[in-house]
Amino acid sequence: MTKQYDIKDWLPTTKKEVEQRGWDELDVILFSGDAYVDHPAFGAAVVGRVIESEGYRVAIVPQPNWRDDLRDFKKLGKPRLFFGVTSGCMDSMVNHYTANKRLRSDDAYSPDGKAGFRPDYAVSVYTKILKRLWPDVPVLLGGIEASLRRLTHYDYWSDKLKAGILSDTQADLLIYGMGEKPLRELLKRFSDPEFKLNEVQDLPQSVFRAKSLPEEIKNEAEILHTHEACMRDKRLYADNFRKIEEASNRMDPPVLVQESNGAFLVVNKPCPPLSTEELDLVYDLPYTRLPHPKYKKRGEIPAYTMIRHSVNIHRGCFGGCSFCTISMHQGKFIQSRSEASILRELEAVTKMEDFKGYVSDLGGPSANMWQMKGKEESICALCKRSSCIFPNVCKNLNTNHKPLIELYRKAGKVKGVKKVFIGSGIRYDLFPAPLGNAPAGNSGNEYFDEVVLKHTSGRLKVAPEHSSPIVLQMMRKPSFAHFEALKTRFEKLNQRSGLRQQLIPYFISSHPGGRLKDMADLAMKTRKLGYRLEQVQDFTPTPMTHATVMFHSGYDPYGLKPVYTARSKDEKNEQRLLFFWYKAENHAAIRKVLMQNNLPQYVKHLGIGSGFQRPGDRKKPFNKHDGKARGKGQWKNKKK
Repeated sequence: MTKQYDIKDWLPTTKKEVEQRGWDELDVILFSGDAYVDHPAFGAAVVGRVIESEGYRVAIVPQPNWRDDLRDFKKLGKPRLFFGVTSGCMDSMVNHYTANKRLRSDDAYSPDGKAGFRPDYAVSVYTKILKRLWPDVPVLLGGIEASLRRLTHYDYWSDKLKAGILSDTQADLLIYGMGEKPLRELLKRFSDPEFKLNEVQDLPQSVFRAKSLPEEIKNEAEILHTHEACMRDKRLYADNFRKIEEASNRMDPPVLVQESNGAFLVVNKPCPPLSTEELDLVYDLPYTRLPHPKYKKRGEIPAYTMIRHSVNIHRGCFGGCSFCTISMHQGKFIQSRSEASILRELEAVTKMEDFKGYVSDLGGPSANMWQMKGKEESICALCKRSSCIFPNVCKNLNTNHKPLIELYRKAGKVKGVKKVFIGSGIRYDLFPAPLGNAPAGNSGNEYFDEVVLKHTSGRLKVAPEHSSPIVLQMMRKPSFAHFEALKTRFEKLNQRSGLRQQLIPYFISSHPGGRLKDMADLAMKTRKLGYRLEQVQDFTPTPMTHATVMFHSGYDPYGLKPVYTARSKDEKNEQRLLFFWYKAENHAAIRKVLMQNNLPQYVKHLGIGSGFQRPGDRKKPFNKHDGKARGKGQWKNKKK
């Protein structure tokens, strides 16, 4: 039976909703760049519910108008404790612009998918407004935009290095990563009436700004190159990243310190990963799982529509892909929910009014890392590898897929569930490799067969990303031969079972290390495999990734060796164009690019020479004047 909700089941968003709860004062007010969806996949909702669970009065102002008289920033007054600021589930610049720096026409986190409801650099804009209006109220930053801009970072959209976001905003404190644990610790400290947020220096997983460096920190910290030094020498910026990434991959990292703009940014050690019980508590909070009723007449929120019938089963990723921010934000160590908690949420999904029996996804940052961790955690404690599976699968990593297979089977038996699909990307480098170097006892083949035969809705998505060994090395991704072996197995499974499913690969152009020849090879190889690529992306440099550092600095942080990168708009467009060799309107442009780069052999390999006909096309005379194929004998009449 569908549960009926009252407006008070959501966190309040207006003064009227605050008064309906009988409150005359708020402890915390959150500002978010996203529309308010009360669902555990939306960070602002999680933070609000965590604050509420600690006994505090919290409200949320979603997508405040920053262009008018700032009434949205004033309407709830000032909170007793602090303002919380987040850009939402995405960095606002990634949300706004394509890899070509073109303004996007839509926003998946806004009602009806309409763009224009959040500013560029949303965290900075919101914080500066709050500091101007309420200078005596502390501001706490969180979420992905603040987290990944916590130290000197390259900003692709302005094409320059920017200082840590506390320097820019003058906010009082930043909680980086998934912040429930440090947030609960912070809230407990407010029980002391003398406690002041703007004086906090010892909160785990936080960043603070200090005019001078405390002695106890100076003695144990890893001192990074200053922001000003990074501005002068890109190699120092690259060297900083290596230290930051290695620290993020350790169980017990050092405190990091960077001098910037006349002050010190101090990054405290992260909290230990959430235990299963702690993570379950986060997902068991009283979410309605629905957008706030204020959006009913404004259209659906696309990001919510996509995940409303899905369930997240874990956090973190030990893949360490160079272009990905997950490990820097969620952490390398997998934090798994219990089977009981997952099945409880599935039961809640089945009671949703629009649920028709089909679960769209049971996954996470990757589909198949649930419950995976080191066999001996004492070995993990000594490790600082960026990836547990590249260049090979760590012998200490438990890659047993059997618990996940059993979870899928139990999920399919929940009353009201007809089918459970897996929509998250599968890390097939956890499966037995074609070269036979898989860990003993690997159950990847069984898992893959289970997903293909029982949990695929016609299209299975995987991410080989490239075909070039050089580029894949830079990406920290497995050999393309691994993908080819996977494709063969997929097709045999489909043929044997009478299915007509598609294997959809994702690819990236212009990644550091990749030259035009590598893209031509990719186009040739995927053509031979029968693909006309759809799921493609030109590399977009985002703050705090290994690939972004290579893009800006021209150096690999590990060894500081020079790395070629397509940086100009023309270079990036030329590489991206090769994805679409199969479109006739691109043939002339691709031929020109290939000839200019001394790669004429690929004109033949891609079948795009003049007069080219695709296999299966009927060979008819072609009238170049009117573009129509004509049968034999018709030219004579046309000539008359």
